[in-house]
Amino acid sequence: MTRKQRYEAFIAYFSKNQPQAETELQYGNPFELLVAVVLSAQCTDKRINMVTPKLFQDFPTPAHLAASHFDELFPYIKTVSYPNNKTKHLLGLGKMLVEDFNSEIPETIEDLQKLPGVGRKTANVITSVIWNQPSMAVDTHVFRVSKRLGLVNQNSNTPLAVEKQLVSHLPKEVIPLAHHWLILHGRYTCLARTPKCESCALTSFCRYFEKKEGIAR
Repeated sequence: MTRKQRYEAFIAYFSKNQPQAETELQYGNPFELLVAVVLSAQCTDKRINMVTPKLFQDFPTPAHLAASHFDELFPYIKTVSYPNNKTKHLLGLGKMLVEDFNSEIPETIEDLQKLPGVGRKTANVITSVIWNQPSMAVDTHVFRVSKRLGLVNQNSNTPLAVEKQLVSHLPKEVIPLAHHWLILHGRYTCLARTPKCESCALTSFCRYFEKKEGIAR
């Protein structure tokens, strides 16, 4: 099976079976999503969704974060991964949004990456989810699943390399959805250690399954 055929099968399956895929992080506006994504680094969405309701209630705007201090903010997020660093990131993020961006969430990857705690992956999530731009955020799930399915080269060893290949092969209008398709498939079916191949609907074009079963296509 050619790579083009794998992409066609991938898009066809998810377009039919998961046409409305979206992030599992709970948020009400762009600012809340940005905060949630920053907090979600190396942490589960489930944990973040437990923390953010009270956080968003008491810090509803960038100005509220900017006016806060470490000892006030830390208790809200102390149960997430790396709470010390993330507390500092959020304080700096709030201040920069107020001072440099008029409390608005930037629309470009370049501007977003200027914010404390915001790397390329987070910037891609925001531009994709909020602004519907053809940005592909590559987390561990996207990295793993795209390689297993054979959508990218097996020697693509960095998130950026995987991102570039996915963006170059996917239609622009599909990219924001494909990001969620890959994440959710990796989270619930194509698990890192014990992928659920027996219940997976993608085995007909999965490179990992072909190799595992010794199938030649």
